[in-house]
Amino acid sequence: MITEKFNALDAQLTGWMARYGVPLLRVSLGLVFLWFGVLKFFPGLSPATGLATRTIDLLTFGLIPPEVSIYLLATWETVIGIGLIFGLYLRGTLFLLWLQMLGTITPIFLLPGEVFVHIPYAPTMEGQYIFKNIVLISAGIVIGATVRGGALVDDPQAARLATSGVPQTN
Repeated sequence: MITEKFNALDAQLTGWMARYGVPLLRVSLGLVFLWFGVLKFFPGLSPATGLATRTIDLLTFGLIPPEVSIYLLATWETVIGIGLIFGLYLRGTLFLLWLQMLGTITPIFLLPGEVFVHIPYAPTMEGQYIFKNIVLISAGIVIGATVRGGALVDDPQAARLATSGVPQTN
C-alpha cells in the first residue's frame, strides 16, 4: 500500500520534472546571464570585469579597448539572458552562449597566473568563476537538445526507444 502510493507520487513528480525541467533550466540560465551581464554595465559591480577585459584585449590583439569591450560583453550576456528567459531565437541565443563560453575559458590558457593560485589544482576566485561555466555549458547542451522539438520523457520504455538508434514512426 505504501509502496504503491510512493510509486504513484514518484511518477507524478517525475512527470512534472520532465514537463517543466527544461523550461525552468532555460529561464534560470537566462537569469544568470542577464544578471551577470547587467552587472557589467556598472563599474566595480562584477568581479569578472578585470579578467574579462584583459582576456578580450589579448584575443583582439588590443583592437578593442577595455572600456568598450566590457560594454560589448555586458550587452552580449544580456542578450543571451533575454533570449533564454523568453525563448527567443534559441538556436542563435545558444550559439552566442557557446561562443561566449569559449571566450570565458581562454584565461585558463592565456592568463593561468590569474586563474590559479597553484596551477592546475587551486583556482583563484576568478578561476572558480570560470570553472562554474562547465555547468552553464552543460545546461546549454540540454536546452539545445530540445530546440528542434525534443523533450525529456518520464517513460523509461519511450526513453529506451528514443536512445536506441531505432527510427521511430509517428
